[in-house]
Amino acid sequence: MLTDAYFREGAVLVFNKPYKMSSFGLVRFVRGIITDRGKSRIKVGHAGTLDPLAEGVMVICTGKATRQSAEHSGAEKEYIAEITLGGTTASYDLETEVNLLHGIELPNQEEILATLAKFKGEQWQTPPVFSAKKIDGKRAYKSARKGREVRLMPNSIEIFELEMLGFEPPVLRFRVVCSKGTYIRSLAHDLGQQWGCGAYLSGLTRTRSGGFTLQGAYTMDGFREEVQSSRQAMLNVQNFSGSESAAHKN
Repeated sequence: MLTDAYFREGAVLVFNKPYKMSSFGLVRFVRGIITDRGKSRIKVGHAGTLDPLAEGVMVICTGKATRQSAEHSGAEKEYIAEITLGGTTASYDLETEVNLLHGIELPNQEEILATLAKFKGEQWQTPPVFSAKKIDGKRAYKSARKGREVRLMPNSIEIFELEMLGFEPPVLRFRVVCSKGTYIRSLAHDLGQQWGCGAYLSGLTRTRSGGFTLQGAYTMDGFREEVQSSRQAMLNVQNFSGSESAAHKN
């Protein structure tokens, strides 16, 4: 049962994060649901962020299990991505305005497959300036949103699998399995640069984080209802026990 004691002892929960919700927004939601009124707050943390414009698997740890957050966040990830060719954005996704590139030629399917094959393996990747990376203690996206120049150093990542799922120009869908720290937005941008046509991330779903998948993942409503049901069941047991004790005394 999803009781107060269960969460304090330590739980690892898998959620299907909704589109446009921030990672910290989901953490705040879980903390609010599992903390009873009048009781001290239960520690809650995430095991790896997910961009607001992405949806899918997010691992949330509570209580003593928050010590395992780093272990879970380091696991490989799987995504289903949609990128749109023929344009660019400053954020590499739909957070910022799309700059359409006219008079350019899009790659054909053979060229796409050949390029995807080249992007597999270990490599250096530069994160988007609109990211949560810190520069001098400040989040990069905060400076980028104010129009300030942001320079980020590339990170070492690895792409284990990169599979095209479909191409209906100008939209390309693919599945990617990658290491911690990989930005699919940067991958979309880099692919567009490689083809000379520009590209930006137009849809993203994380389908797996380590051994955790979307199958059986909590929705926000489902989690709220299950916690409320567990509390009501506990209350019923307590009331029944109290009634029995009163009856024995009589």
